[in-house]
Amino acid sequence: MAVFDGIRCVLFDLDGTLIDSAPDLGLAADEMRVARGLPSLPLAQYRSVAGSGARGMLSVAFGLTPADQEYGVLREEFLNNYERRMTYNTEIFSGVKELLSSLGARGLTWGVVTNKGERFTYPLTATMPLFTGAVTIVCGDTTPHAKPHPAPILEAMRRAGFPPDQCIYVGDDERDIVAGKAAGVGTVAANYGYLGAEADVASWQADAVITHPGDLLTLLS
Repeated sequence: MAVFDGIRCVLFDLDGTLIDSAPDLGLAADEMRVARGLPSLPLAQYRSVAGSGARGMLSVAFGLTPADQEYGVLREEFLNNYERRMTYNTEIFSGVKELLSSLGARGLTWGVVTNKGERFTYPLTATMPLFTGAVTIVCGDTTPHAKPHPAPILEAMRRAGFPPDQCIYVGDDERDIVAGKAAGVGTVAANYGYLGAEADVASWQADAVITHPGDLLTLLS
């Protein structure tokens, strides 16, 4: 049974929802460990915090938080490493191409709202033909605020030309659901993404939860 009626635009988070960038994020941080004589860590340790970007990667690699004195310097090194290798191992999640093709066949528009900065998002998505179909791509620094603030989703709707009651937002992090609710759109939690061990998806109170990209189609009338 459909959960959403009258939807004309589907907005998606990027990392952990449409693409699996964890390998490149993790290796960018792990290279820093190895360069300092520390043992390499399994990708699985980085994967669960991949949605947190530099903050998550440096917490795993070095046990650092943004409050630590050396965090700023290491963050910039990490970002440079990631920028160099961000297309090496990143892939589109299985089922996403088929999902977006099906949305198009239904006459629905789709776009991207990510907290990833424009410095990385635009070059990365430009290497993937899939994203030529996006009506808009709004990044973490496109507006003055990033998610969980609603501003990026509101900007995406403005660009796409649809009101909140005709849009839904799909993401794999609690901040995605918070931002979507604040923007007045329907929300869908993608629990195949970068969910940390402590994540309680039910507590996010999304309007729906999917375990595979294709599940989204069953929610739309």
